[in-house]
Amino acid sequence: MGKPMMLQEDDAERIESLKERLGARTKIDVVRSALDLLERDAERAERVTRWRKAAKAVAKESRAVLREFRPNSRLRRVD
Repeated sequence: MGKPMMLQEDDAERIESLKERLGARTKIDVVRSALDLLERDAERAERVTRWRKAAKAVAKESRAVLREFRPNSRLRRVD
């Protein structure tokens, strides 16, 4: 059995408007589309947080490796 939702009039109008604009068959299709977008946004934010954490963890070693390669850089030897 479905779960009843209490919507304010403004929200119901927004959903109806989006239903027409998106060509969705039902109001729940609009809500599901919005939930999909919110999930993707949340997953992306979590992924960015993990990337930042990983980058911070390897930053010191990465700088050290780059320093080792600098003396052999071809950019300084270009005539």
